[in-house]
Amino acid sequence: MADPVTFAPDKGAYVRTNAWLAAGAMAGAMLVLWLIGNPYVWTGAPAGLAAVGVRAWYLASEELVANWQMTDTTLTGPGGRSVPLNQIAAVNIMGSFVQIVTKGGDKHLIKYQADPATTKAAIERAMA
Repeated sequence: MADPVTFAPDKGAYVRTNAWLAAGAMAGAMLVLWLIGNPYVWTGAPAGLAAVGVRAWYLASEELVANWQMTDTTLTGPGGRSVPLNQIAAVNIMGSFVQIVTKGGDKHLIKYQADPATTKAAIERAMA
C-alpha cells in the first residue's frame, strides 16, 4: 500500500477566495442600496468588505486545518467523512474547491486547493 496523499488547504487560496467573495459582497451591497434609493450607496462597499473579512478571520482557524487524505481505496476528510474511491461518480472543480460527487448523490468539498486541477487529477488517477 502506498503512503496516503494529503490534500491540505492553502492559505493563499483561502485569501484569494475570500477576496473574490468580498468583491461580490461589496458590489451586491452597493447594488441593493442603489435599488432602494439610498443616497449613500458607497457605504455598501465597506459593509460588504467588513462582513466577509470578519467571516474569513473567524473561520480561518477551522478551514485551514481541514485536511483530506487519500489511500489506495478511500478518501477521508474532516468530520468523519469517508468516501470509497469506487463510489465516486464525478470530480469537479469549483474555483479553489474540488467537489466530490458520490454515486449515491452525496457531495463533499476539498476546499482551498492551491492547484485544484492537480488535486482532481490525483483523485481521478487513484480511481482508475
